[in-house]
Formats: sequence, structure tokens, C-alpha cells
Amino acid sequence: MFDKLWQRHVVAGKPGEPQLLYVDLQLIHEVTSPQAFEGLRENHRQVRRPDKTFATLDHNVPTADIFNIQDVISRKQIQTLEKNTKEFGIRLADLGDEDQGIVHVIGPELGLTHPGMVIVCGDSHTATHGAFGSIGFGIGTSEVEHVLATQTIWQQKPKNMGVHVHGQLPKGVYAKDIILGLIAREGVAFGTGYAIEYYGDTIERLSMEERMSICNMTIEGGAKYGCIQPDQTTFDYVKGRKYTPKDLDAAIANWRTLFTDSTADFDTIIDIDASQLAPMVSWGTNPGMTVAVDEAFPPVSDENTRKAYDYIDLKPGQTAPEIPIEYAFFGSCTNGRLSDLQVEAAILKGHQIDPKVTALVVPGSRRVKLAAEALGLDKIFKDAGCDWREPGCSACLAMNPDKVPAGVHCASTTNRNFEGRQGAGARTHLASPAMVAYAALNGHFIDIRKVEA
Repeated sequence: MFDKLWQRHVVAGKPGEPQLLYVDLQLIHEVTSPQAFEGLRENHRQVRRPDKTFATLDHNVPTADIFNIQDVISRKQIQTLEKNTKEFGIRLADLGDEDQGIVHVIGPELGLTHPGMVIVCGDSHTATHGAFGSIGFGIGTSEVEHVLATQTIWQQKPKNMGVHVHGQLPKGVYAKDIILGLIAREGVAFGTGYAIEYYGDTIERLSMEERMSICNMTIEGGAKYGCIQPDQTTFDYVKGRKYTPKDLDAAIANWRTLFTDSTADFDTIIDIDASQLAPMVSWGTNPGMTVAVDEAFPPVSDENTRKAYDYIDLKPGQTAPEIPIEYAFFGSCTNGRLSDLQVEAAILKGHQIDPKVTALVVPGSRRVKLAAEALGLDKIFKDAGCDWREPGCSACLAMNPDKVPAGVHCASTTNRNFEGRQGAGARTHLASPAMVAYAALNGHFIDIRKVEA
């Protein structure tokens, strides 16, 4: 499937060499675009296809009060994007706009993302969009400028990897556990040089939001691209959205041609029996340092694991329930969608989070926020003792006021647990939305299979 998508977009270049690809959609935000626009001005260039570019504000947005931007650099970046999009005629989901939110949440929910596309963004988690049967990947600032000016990008075609996921997910095990389990088993570099296609009966049963969570974290396994064959679930999701193709029947007929002819066409295949997966929790400082909730943390095997244990303040032989959780974060482009909030709210309903836990709930977009409030989810979160916020990237990364304090262990629905990722000295533990919700209630992780059985 990836080869078919790639070949459809080749403008120039020979096989085996870098090739020039046509870009169907570029998503931009305030952090990686200022220098790109300045480069256009310096070279007296225009944006070639402003209609194929969409901008939003997400990384620097304060979520307690979106219009009260205290940080000077954040305010400057936001104002610069507002100025640049106005000057170059690009659509912008501005602060307070109904379309505003995390870039990888609003693309799909607005119908900007659909099968058969090449989608780029100055953000590594652009692989999210591959869940629709498209090629989505992150690019650097100089490449953002190149796409703005030419609507093309040079890329070296990767090899193809199939990740075959089959079997019924056990109770208490979610899509997030599939990707965390894969990275825990195979490491953070197993996908380097590959485009990964996830397939199998487990994948076919997942919702689009669950598929997006898996493709989102493909980058954490070392691959630049992650994709899933479009099917009826995909078509039903795309239908009726703001920017859905007008002739949807014709579009779907085209999208149905996007599939891998034979698994023999993959350069390599990884097999995952989903029925054997468990709820996963990261213990260290990269997503590969992850274990099942009832599994002991590994012994020190090298300098990296020693440093990870020193930073995270844990010891080999401990288990996830021994981690003292004082912070919980619900949100991000990995797990900030409505279905994620619904899972969390169902667990928290009628309960109070542990008194020592601070919990932030940050919808992935304004549409998600409004939909959640229409269902009364905001009241459930607030009644449980959580802080209900405005949409944005928030505490996924330390680039706005929402930071996890130094030395504090945070149960997080995000995608990265690097040193300082959620704040200087913050200790991040990646897990599924359900695992984080139960951790917030108990002040530590629990084996949720025992309560969800």
C-alpha cells in the first residue's frame, strides 16, 4: 500500500534515489513555521498552494486562560503565526476558534485528513495521519519552507515493514498498549529505515481514534511513517466533516484501491498476538523502557539504563504499582480525543482522585471540548477533583505553563517520557487513558485487568 501511495505522488527522481513528492496537505503551527515564512520573504517567494495549507495554534497555548499568554517567546510565536497566515492567505484556527486544537487532532476531525494523501507538518507525530491510509510524516523548518514554496518535498523511499496484530485484546488492554508493547519488545529503533503498515484482525476492529494512537507513536519506534489500510471504518469516519471531499462516492472508490496486495511484499514482518498483551507502563526515559504492569523493572544492563534509573528514581526489580503518582495528565495528540475522555470519565465517575494527585484534563481540540461538555464529561472530571482545561498540547511537552514539577512522577497519556519532556526534572510514565485514570484514583498504578474483568 505504501508503495502505491508513494508512486502516485512522485514528481521527479529515480527509484533508489531521493525523489520529489507532491504534498496534498501541509499542517503548520506556531513553533516550526516562523523561520520558514521569513525565508519566503527573504527570497521574494509566495506560498504556492495556500488552499493546501492549514494552520493552528497548539504547542505554546496556555490552557488555563488561552488569551492570557504570559511567556514572551510563546506570545511572540503565536502573534507571528497570526501575522504570517494573514499575509500569505492561509487558513488559521486561531485562539478561541471552533477549529483550533492540537494539529494532529484537528486534521482528522475537520476532514482535512483522508486516505491517499501525502501530509506533512513540522512535527514528528505527523505519522498519526497514516491511520487513514495516507503517508504522513514530520519535517524540519527548512522543509516547511520548501513545501510552502513548491508544494513538494524531496524524500528517500523507505523499505516496507508489516506489523501483523491479531487476536482479541484482553479486558483492560487498549490500543495504547499495542504500540507500547511493540516498542517495549522491539526497541526504539526497530522501525528505522522503514514505513510500517499495521494490519490484522485486531487492527480491523479498532476505531479510527484507536488507530490514530498507534500510528502516532510509530515515530517512537524509529520509523518515520506508520499507516493502516483504509476500510469502511475509515470511510464512515471521514463522512460529513467540514472538509470532506464533495464527491465522497468517487473518493471512496479510489480509496478502496489502497491496500497491500500480498504480505509477501513486505521487506520484513513483525507478529503480535494481541491476546497475550497486558496493560503497559513506562519506567524509564524512553518509550522502549516499558513493562507490563505486573512485570518487574529490568536489571541495569548498560549506562543508559543506569542513568534512567537515577533520573526516574526507581530501582530494578520494582513494579509499576510501586511508582508514587502525584500528577496525572490526560490529553495530547496520542490520547486527547473524545473517546479517550469517555474512557477516563467512565472510570472517574462518582469517585475522587487521590488527594495527593494533581490531574489535568486537556481536550485535544475545541470541538472535542464542546462535545465532551455536551455529554457532561467536564462535570465528571471536575467532581472527581481534576482540572478541566482549554485545548492545546499542554503538559505533553514543557513549552507552555502546564509543566509537571521536578521530581514528581506523572502518569501520562502522552507519547514521550524523555528527561525534562514534561518539565525540568519531571518523571513521566506512559500508559493508556484507563491506566492513567486508575492511577489518579489510587495514587499509584494498578493492574486494571482485575477491575475491568
